[in-house]
Amino acid sequence: MTHELVMDIAANDLSRQTAEIMRCFNDVFQRHDPTALAELVAEDCVIENTVPAPDGARHAGKAACVALWSAIATQPGTRFEIEETFVAGDRATIRWRYFMTDGNSLRGVNLMRVAGGRIVEAMGYVKG
Repeated sequence: MTHELVMDIAANDLSRQTAEIMRCFNDVFQRHDPTALAELVAEDCVIENTVPAPDGARHAGKAACVALWSAIATQPGTRFEIEETFVAGDRATIRWRYFMTDGNSLRGVNLMRVAGGRIVEAMGYVKG
């Protein structure tokens, strides 16, 4: 039996581009500096946030998405620990743990999509 590995160069290039965008996105939260968000977020971006439970809130448009992520990134005394970022083409999955000011934490995942070199979709989910 023969196994073939078929690599689509265009898909591989797209995965590399998406991975770089996710690296920059994750850096926003690691550095608590939302400056890069303006260049990372598309005009038609949509976020489905983790709160309020159970379905979260929907934020549509660049301004709303940048505002939400900026507020999260700059919240004093909190931090994100990135557990894994997996990229395939225009999609990415980010597993994370969020540490709150009281020392408690929660784990979650963001399902991300990129188009035209910018984030167009982010759907967040948490455990519990």
